[in-house]
Amino acid sequence: MLELVVAHYTENLNWLGNLPAGLPVTVYDKSPIDTFPGAISLPNIGREAHTYLHYIVSRYDSLADWTIFCQGKPFDHAYDFKKSLRAFVDEPEAISPTGFRWLGHLIDTDDNQGHRLFKPWSKNEDGRGLDLQKFHHALFGNDGPDTYTFVLGAQFAVQRNVLRQRPVSFYENALEVSSTFPDAAHCFERSWDHVFGLVGIDRDWLAGRSTVQLKPMKNQPKTDTWV
Repeated sequence: MLELVVAHYTENLNWLGNLPAGLPVTVYDKSPIDTFPGAISLPNIGREAHTYLHYIVSRYDSLADWTIFCQGKPFDHAYDFKKSLRAFVDEPEAISPTGFRWLGHLIDTDDNQGHRLFKPWSKNEDGRGLDLQKFHHALFGNDGPDTYTFVLGAQFAVQRNVLRQRPVSFYENALEVSSTFPDAAHCFERSWDHVFGLVGIDRDWLAGRSTVQLKPMKNQPKTDTWV
């Protein structure tokens, strides 16, 4: 069984009316007004990271076999998102042999201070850094890697057994970090595979590249190890 979890904030969710039949959907809404009908309201803190972690903590004992986490407008970072969902529903056992799959069309790399992507980001008007080393300490008690390779957009599928390799107390701490650590959602965006204790992208497959534009999922060979 699969479940789709949507982190919503004012985005148009009409696309939910065209999902594969029978796919359960949970929408968490942080909109200030006109919340989505049937959605679960949350305070507007921590962006999508807080939403995802709230779901994991509250549903830890009743998770679907696979949970797909996405933003309210997933297509900006995963243009083939609907095709991916249909493929997952048709053949869930083929989602990923590792129990985790990034969802998106651009692999990128940042260092542990955000120099490459976060500091020059157009919405980072004051050019502040991103202290992933301190963030990693808050979650894991160590410095973490020098660089983070991830798929842009903070969207992914993860298997229940992978989630449960960490105790609920770990996710409770992560939930606290998501609402208190500076720019936590951007740190989590780079780190979700680390959160689940996995390597989401095989660095050997990158062959020294920092950025890789991916093809639509239907054209990707099943042996690709970035998923």
